[in-house]
Amino acid sequence: MPRVSMRVNGAQVSASVEPRTLLVQFLREHQRLTGTHVGCDTSQCGACVVHVNGKAIKSCTTLALSCEGAEVTTIEGLAAGHDLHPMQAAFRAHHGLQCGFCTPGMIMAAIDMVNRLGPDLSEETIRHELEGNICRCTGYHNIVKAIRAGAAAMGGMPLAAE
Repeated sequence: MPRVSMRVNGAQVSASVEPRTLLVQFLREHQRLTGTHVGCDTSQCGACVVHVNGKAIKSCTTLALSCEGAEVTTIEGLAAGHDLHPMQAAFRAHHGLQCGFCTPGMIMAAIDMVNRLGPDLSEETIRHELEGNICRCTGYHNIVKAIRAGAAAMGGMPLAAE
């Protein structure tokens, strides 16, 4: 079996994997990082979003071997000790989750959104950018509020009143 090595949440890891092993399987089964979820296996729901070399990708359709030497960040790698990442804190403060299954993917997609587009995000932009992330519990209202607040906190700017 081939061996794959990468940095996951700042730690160098490696494992022997089947060539068809998906990144989500590598993270969940080999690294025991279960915050990344499998919801659809077809890249439609976004529950599996992680960052690879600073960009959001859907790990359910990415081969682990294609991430050789990559820097991978999962939901478990965002907090600094007991201090939540600003986007995680915003989801908590604005009730941007219900069952929590989609939340890790939503947060990872939201951080990528801010990194690409900046912290001043309109509701329309957020809703458009979330088209690849499905939540079956909510109407997205609190998710959008959480992302706006998290984006503002990431950018160090005050959020206009809603």
